[in-house]
Amino acid sequence: MVEHRMVDVNGIRLHIAEEGEGPLVVLLHGFPESWHSWRHQFGPLAAAGFRVVAPDQRGYGRSDHPESVDAYSILHLVGDVIGLIHALGEERAFVVGHDWGAPVAWHTALLRPDVVRGVAGLSVPPPFRGEHPPLVAMREQFGGRFYWNYFERPGVADAEFALDPRTSLRKLFYSASGDAPDAGRPDQALVPDPERGWLADMTDPEVLPAWLTEDDLDELTESYAKGFTGALNWYRNLDRNWELTAAWHDAVVSPPALYMYGDRDLVPAFPGTPELIAKLPELMPNLRSEPILLPGCGHWTQQERPDEVNAALIEFLMGVRG
Repeated sequence: MVEHRMVDVNGIRLHIAEEGEGPLVVLLHGFPESWHSWRHQFGPLAAAGFRVVAPDQRGYGRSDHPESVDAYSILHLVGDVIGLIHALGEERAFVVGHDWGAPVAWHTALLRPDVVRGVAGLSVPPPFRGEHPPLVAMREQFGGRFYWNYFERPGVADAEFALDPRTSLRKLFYSASGDAPDAGRPDQALVPDPERGWLADMTDPEVLPAWLTEDDLDELTESYAKGFTGALNWYRNLDRNWELTAAWHDAVVSPPALYMYGDRDLVPAFPGTPELIAKLPELMPNLRSEPILLPGCGHWTQQERPDEVNAALIEFLMGVRG
């Protein structure tokens, strides 16, 4: 049975969901999600002998939403994970992330390999710091139409998504899923008209995909009662993160690692990403298998393909645990 409580971590309060006993596994959600995105993982991982904990990360759900944009840097986010592990009475843990949670998981393993027993990322591959600040690079490459650049404009996407949160979330989830007819095209990441917004031309499905129920959408919508600004502030720190991680340029993630993604996910189709994924076995010294490709799966990996994700995670976790 999943239980909920608040934990004081790194100067803020985090809401966590937890189940099971054994080695700790921290599950980190992405945007626009919450702890609930891991609902299908709790039971199987707990049954396999693990203590499973999924927080609402800072700026999300019932966790604290600091006002300052600067409070959402990658160092704050990694600090939350390390602080949470220690607040739960553990010295080490497995860390698993999806979407934005994946860069947090990868960076936690990169910055604190002494704490991370193993790391797994879904959708977003491991970080290899580029030569240029990412917001600047995307602005130049796509003329300011890349969604990161739309999100960095203060208050703009915040207002668009908050106008009707349930419809916004329904459109976002369907459009990035493997069920959408044009799923997996990188041009989905472009905002057709920044003045009209990102959602304007997205399909609003009459029927939800089989993996997303109305109750799931209710839970998700409720988690954005405080708005979207905290979540969007993560994107507003992308160039600052690039500056803060200069000391780790060319560094590699050393703990045991796993990466999986869907073949209809737009993120692994971003420019340069397919080439990076193909080279991961060379770049990652402790990658435990070839990158796992899930046919027909879109962006919401562990929600769209829970059985395959659970099987791969359990095999990885038990293999590292020994």
